[in-house]
Amino acid sequence: MNAVAEVAPDAVADQPVIRTERLELRPLRRSDVGLIAHYTADRRVAEGTRAIPHPLPPGAAEAFVSRAMDAERTEDVWAIDGSAGGLGEVLGIVSLTRMEDQQSELGFWVGAGFWNTGFASEAVSGLVSVNPHQARTLFAEVFQDNPGSARVLTNCGFAYLGDAESWSVARNSRVPTWTYLRRMKD
Repeated sequence: MNAVAEVAPDAVADQPVIRTERLELRPLRRSDVGLIAHYTADRRVAEGTRAIPHPLPPGAAEAFVSRAMDAERTEDVWAIDGSAGGLGEVLGIVSLTRMEDQQSELGFWVGAGFWNTGFASEAVSGLVSVNPHQARTLFAEVFQDNPGSARVLTNCGFAYLGDAESWSVARNSRVPTWTYLRRMKD
């Protein structure tokens, strides 16, 4: 899949807009709060992530968007925007968090109405092909009861690394995970 990156005039500092065949991955904007709150209020979406609480507390989506737009942010977050194809401005989120030694951790979710559409694979593939952090290695993890997200990663060239556990805020428990990596450059 070919993806093209460009820096939009209204982009969050150092965060390009990435275009794929059907999607635009763009920095978050304040107007995204409503759709993010709508999708993440779904228990199934929240329970597929480590950090989204369920029920979603008031102000959580606003705080997330504010952190994503902050110049001192630790995570770059892109909206998976399908509006060019007649879909919503936010179908989900894809993100990269910088780690040490030219490594980044990838995270993603899509609204439940967009599961099994290929949007997650297209968004992750687009982000990986541009590699905006110029990472040497990308890491990702998925909960073991979410094989669809595991397929997204393997479809995008990630290799299984091993089993682990992570805390899920929505589940209020530790959850078994599969960890993946993708070497980008040596």
